[in-house]
Amino acid sequence: MSQLFSPWQIGQLPLSNRVVIAPMCQYSAEDGNATDWHMIHLGSLALSGAGLLILEATAVLPEGRITPTDLGLYSDANEAALARVLKAIRQHSPIKLAVQLGHAGRKASSQAPWMGGQQIPSGQPGHWQAVAPSAVPHGPTEEAPLALDAAGLARVREGFAEAARRCARLGIEGIEIHGAHGYLLHQFLSPLANQRTDEYGGSLENRMRFPLEVFDAVRAAFPAELPVWIRVSASDWVEGGWDLESTIAFAQALKARGCDAIHVSTGGVSPLQKIPVGPGYQVSFAQKVKEATGLPTIAVGLITEPQQAEDIVAGGQADAVGIARAVLYDARWPWHAAAALGAQVDAPPQYWRSQPAEFKNLFKGSRLGQR
Repeated sequence: MSQLFSPWQIGQLPLSNRVVIAPMCQYSAEDGNATDWHMIHLGSLALSGAGLLILEATAVLPEGRITPTDLGLYSDANEAALARVLKAIRQHSPIKLAVQLGHAGRKASSQAPWMGGQQIPSGQPGHWQAVAPSAVPHGPTEEAPLALDAAGLARVREGFAEAARRCARLGIEGIEIHGAHGYLLHQFLSPLANQRTDEYGGSLENRMRFPLEVFDAVRAAFPAELPVWIRVSASDWVEGGWDLESTIAFAQALKARGCDAIHVSTGGVSPLQKIPVGPGYQVSFAQKVKEATGLPTIAVGLITEPQQAEDIVAGGQADAVGIARAVLYDARWPWHAAAALGAQVDAPPQYWRSQPAEFKNLFKGSRLGQR
C-alpha cells in the first residue's frame, strides 16, 4: 500500500492523503481581492486529488503585500472576493483548504517576478513604505525599511489575528503562518535582518519572541478544533544566519504552544545565500526537525517524482510532501502519482471516463461503462 496516499491528519483535520499543494503566489489580485484568475487557478488545483490545498501567501495588512497584486485578507472586500472563489471550489471538490497568512516586511512593495521582482522605488506607482524589525534593507541597492515600534508591532499582531477571524468566517479548515523565505517573521528570527536591541532582538529567545506572539494571536483567534501551523526556513544558507539548530529550538517552542505541524523550507532572507539546489535538497532539514521535535512535518523543495515522494514518506523523513511547481506543470500530478504507486484519489465524476483501462481503480467510487 502506498504510504504517500495513506490517510493523514494535521491536528484534528483529516486528510485523504499526504500530498500537500504548497502555497504559490500568483500576483494576480486587485487591491488584495481574489480575481477570476484565482477561480481558474485554485479550481484546477482543487480537482488534482491532493489531500490539502494551501492558498498562496495572503497578506494580513495592505503594507504586508509583497507586490501591489498580492492576495490579501485585511478588508471586507478581500473576504467577499475570496468567499466567491471558495464557494465554487467547495461545490465541486472535497479537498481540504488552508490559507497561508503572511507579511512581507522589508521585501514588500516589489514588482511581480515577471516584471523583475525588484523593489519599487519611492515616487513610482505601487510604492509604499516597507516595515521590518530593523532599518536594514534586503539588498544593498534597496531603500531601508522603517523599523517597527511598539504600535507597529501591535498592528501586525492584530492584523494576523483579524485575518485568522476572517479565515474562520470563510470556513477555511487550517492556517499556515508564513515564517519563511525572508518575509517579516523570518526577518525577526534571522540575525542577518534583526539588529534590534530591545526585547525582540539579540538573543535567540528575543528574536523568536515576536513570531511566537503572532502564533499565539492566530491560535487564539481561530477555532480550537482547527489546526494552525507554520512554514519556516530552516537555514539562511549564509554564514552567521538562521540555522537548523535555531529552527529546532523555534519548533520546540511552537510545539509547546500547540502548533499542529511544521512546513520546512529554506532561504530567502539574504541575496548572499548560496543554495545547493537539487532534487529534494531541503528534505534532510525536515527530517531533522521531525526527529528532534516529533512535530508532524511537511517536506518541500524539488520533490517532483512519485517514487521520490513515496520514499520520503515511507522512509519517515517527513509525514507529508509539499508539491509546488510540479503541480503547476502537471495539474493532475496526484492522479499520475497514484497511478504509478497503485493508489486511488478523489476525482469529480465528470472526469471518471478519462482513466485508462489499466488504471480502472484509480478514481475512488468510479464506475466504468458510462454512456
